[in-house]
Amino acid sequence: MKKEINVFDYAGDILKALRMGVLLTTKAEDRTNVMTIGWGSIGVEWGTPVFTALVREGRFSRELLDKNGEFTVSVPYERPFDRQVLGIAGSRSGRQQNKYRELNLAEEAPLQVSTPAYRDFPLTLECRVLYRQPQELALMPEDIQQRWYPQDKGSEVCSSNKDAHIAYIAEIVAAYIVEDDE
Repeated sequence: MKKEINVFDYAGDILKALRMGVLLTTKAEDRTNVMTIGWGSIGVEWGTPVFTALVREGRFSRELLDKNGEFTVSVPYERPFDRQVLGIAGSRSGRQQNKYRELNLAEEAPLQVSTPAYRDFPLTLECRVLYRQPQELALMPEDIQQRWYPQDKGSEVCSSNKDAHIAYIAEIVAAYIVEDDE
């Protein structure tokens, strides 16, 4: 069962969880991929609630996002969860293995998009990309470039590599908490 919510009533919870890691799930054709993200924001653009997800250029999830333009953000909320899920989803590539299947998350059917939600990460945002913008490294302060985008580390390095991020500004088309059936 899903309890629909006003995303702004839960913005603090979402942003607090984002600092620790939340799941972003994408799907295109017959491939589903889940990754951990720790960078993003909630706001209003063009008069609509949006979630902005930042995904590095070299990520498999970026390829799927560019094909489909839909994703879910799944947030741990008010129940225990396996922290290893965030580690695996954030450190392995979906190109080489099916992380989605390996993690064996309890799937919940979405309301309006093609990508699933998860019972273990019950606070869910369903999103459709409205706009994407690659970041320009040359416009960033030098210390941020050196710390987050060292040009001597390839795309396979997870937390800090040469790939800039792409900002995906997406309309939040549904927001809910997956509740246990009783």
